[in-house]
Amino acid sequence: MENFKLWIDADACPREAKELVFKSAARLKINVHLVANAFMSIPISPLIHFVHVDQGADVADQYIVDHVAVNDLVITADIPLAAKVIEKQALVITPRGEVFDEDNISERLSMRDFMSNLRDEGMQTGGPAPYGANDRQQFANALNKILTQVLK
Repeated sequence: MENFKLWIDADACPREAKELVFKSAARLKINVHLVANAFMSIPISPLIHFVHVDQGADVADQYIVDHVAVNDLVITADIPLAAKVIEKQALVITPRGEVFDEDNISERLSMRDFMSNLRDEGMQTGGPAPYGANDRQQFANALNKILTQVLK
């Protein structure tokens, strides 16, 4: 798919996940766009592009939403961003390998809002577990599966 792009919500994406994407991009000749409001080092490659956006809530997210196309792939753990991307008929996976789609995004948004309400009421809900080898493997598997389907 010639115009296919892979987008990374890069501020919160683990380094290990980005490295897997960089390897896939080189192997499959995929354009990757990292969007963040903080500078980061990326490999020197004509396929890898860094987009620096202004500071502010959801500025990087909005950039991705404004530029993503049908069947592009977005890597993000941000559930509201994932919902907007799905509305634009693009694909979404988290850095932990979870695939978001039309069938599960509403449930995930509801759960996110529920947990947010609990935190707003003072309940300690904890954060995500540290990114580990199992997460990396699940991400690699999900990424390879999606890229195989999209690029066939």
